[in-house]
Amino acid sequence: MSAVNDFIAREFFESLGYFVSQPCKHTAPGRHKKAEEELDLLVLHPLVADHCVPEHLVWTAADLRTVKRAVVGIRGWHAERFSLTKFAQTPEVLRFAERAARTAAAARMGSAMPAAILCVPELPASGELKEKTLRALKERGVDGVLSFRTMLTELMARVRTNCNYEKSDLLQALRILKRYGLLREPQMELFAPRARRRKAASPASA
Repeated sequence: MSAVNDFIAREFFESLGYFVSQPCKHTAPGRHKKAEEELDLLVLHPLVADHCVPEHLVWTAADLRTVKRAVVGIRGWHAERFSLTKFAQTPEVLRFAERAARTAAAARMGSAMPAAILCVPELPASGELKEKTLRALKERGVDGVLSFRTMLTELMARVRTNCNYEKSDLLQALRILKRYGLLREPQMELFAPRARRRKAASPASA
């Protein structure tokens, strides 16, 4: 599953024009990871002149327009939301945002300190718990949070049904699902036709 999560994030950043590198391709069982081993992805946008990190924490693709370089941590627990409890139990998930890891990333990219982006399934639904979670992430060095929903929605919007994405299994799968009407644009109502049928049938039933 981790490879799938990494691939989604890679395709997302590449679709926005970033050069993407995966510096560590091995695991480190039985010992603490070195700083450079905490880096899931490094991203660098060649056309962004001035590196400027947005002040708010929950990002969309539009917020990345001013982010030239970043280290990306990918946490794909799709069965649950990312909350204070989750990273309190597993603090290592945020080590990619610590100074040592970001310094290692900067050395690899030959540039100044990069932003730290955390990719998660979902944040808490509760307003208060969500704010506490975001505040804690900020205190631990995270600059921006991207949800998998945001990344997949962006990719889905960019996929064209008349293109053959033979070089990307993910984009090809999204294209096929979109081609057969199994994926709809976010602004469309997925169940609208069925709802209209029920509404049309109600007078006759009465």
